[in-house]
Amino acid sequence: MGSHGDSAGAIDSLVRSVGRAGREGLEGLLARPGKALVGLDFDGTLAPIVADPEQARAHPGAVPALAALAPKVASVAVITGRAPGVAVRYGGFAGVSGLEHLVVLGHYGAERWDARTGSVTAPAPHPGVAAAREELPGLLDRVGAWQGTWIEEKGRAVAVHTRRAADPQAAFEALRDPLSELASRHGLIVEPGRMVLELRPPGMDKGVALLEYAREIGAESVLYAGDDLGDLSAFAAVEKLRSDGVPGLLVCSGSDEVTELRERADVVVDGPEGVVGLLRGLAERIG
Repeated sequence: MGSHGDSAGAIDSLVRSVGRAGREGLEGLLARPGKALVGLDFDGTLAPIVADPEQARAHPGAVPALAALAPKVASVAVITGRAPGVAVRYGGFAGVSGLEHLVVLGHYGAERWDARTGSVTAPAPHPGVAAAREELPGLLDRVGAWQGTWIEEKGRAVAVHTRRAADPQAAFEALRDPLSELASRHGLIVEPGRMVLELRPPGMDKGVALLEYAREIGAESVLYAGDDLGDLSAFAAVEKLRSDGVPGLLVCSGSDEVTELRERADVVVDGPEGVVGLLRGLAERIG
């Protein structure tokens, strides 16, 4: 597994330093960029993690790097648990020259924003989300009214954050079982993340979204970069594609909070800064 910073000139050394599967993925992308899919998480990958998710914004270098790379590949897909419109707004993706090949697969692929049209396509929401949302304040009170714990309304999902609690990890652990029981009663699942527990419908995950989109566009190579537990399913999707003969590269946007991702990645970069450097380097290397 390679570990690299944000040097845009590190691509050739990266080819030499990663393991065989990762090297094949990177070489496949560089050999046929017009058939490559670049998949990216948003929070923690393109945007630094912040205490208040509503204050999250893409790294200042993200849009220029994406605008340089996107015209040279089949597609760039930002895959996020956020509503696509929110990710587009916080990312600054709308109306940017060069991003015509960008899509945002929001709510884990349940909704899609396409830069070409600027429109969002979406099915009807799962009724269990609204029902669970109604019960959450009472549940938090019963568990102990953790000061600093708060609810984020995400439309097709609802999340409970503990990062601002006095003891974030204790609050996280205390809420796991009660939230799992609440989710189960309403036909939902709980997705744990970095000091956040998200209740959402089953069958929605980044792996499903990535796999379906890769097949839809006929991708012949795939790069995926993420930082959190929710990105493990996307890593698994890339591994599935590899087993089907589609080369792939797994990138971890460095996080000491999620060691599982680091261990499975071909490359570890230094957070959003490192991701931006990698994207910029790929754009320059493709030429």
